[in-house]
Amino acid sequence: MKLLRRIAAAFALLGLLAGCSGPQLADYRNERPEFDLRRYFDGRVLAHGLVSDRSGKVLRRFTVTMDARWDGDQGVLDEDFVFSDGERQRRVWRLVRGPDGRFSGSADDVVGQAEGAQSGAAFRWRYTLRVPVDGRTWDIDFDDWMFQVDERTVINRAVMSKWGVRVGEVTLAFTRP
Repeated sequence: MKLLRRIAAAFALLGLLAGCSGPQLADYRNERPEFDLRRYFDGRVLAHGLVSDRSGKVLRRFTVTMDARWDGDQGVLDEDFVFSDGERQRRVWRLVRGPDGRFSGSADDVVGQAEGAQSGAAFRWRYTLRVPVDGRTWDIDFDDWMFQVDERTVINRAVMSKWGVRVGEVTLAFTRP
């Protein structure tokens, strides 16, 4: 019985430490330029990106052409992806800015709602995406961070995980023409 209690205590401690680790959105509150999601993603935005596995090996490269528009606190981000192997994908995000400044969003391949918030130069976006893998579909969790570098450039890093285990990463560089 003592051994079971010690094991349970060890797992509780690990869970507590894991919950406290990693950057928090508030860490970036004083960083400039301040990232305004609605202002940056309004009109045409281009991106170049990489998908890598958990070891860092690049699996795919891609480009994205995004047409974005806002009507008050509701926005649409229409993304066209072209992958290095010729595959094409389209994702249409429907976003809503809440009264507290937080964002929620949905897309056809997103499970439930995406949730996000901004602080300083950073925006954090979390969601679960249905991803086709070897003829099957996997629900992959994304912890998506965007950082505005200047008026034209946003760098995006998304860590992908399944059952809490890191399985890969997506890196993008957005540019406004």
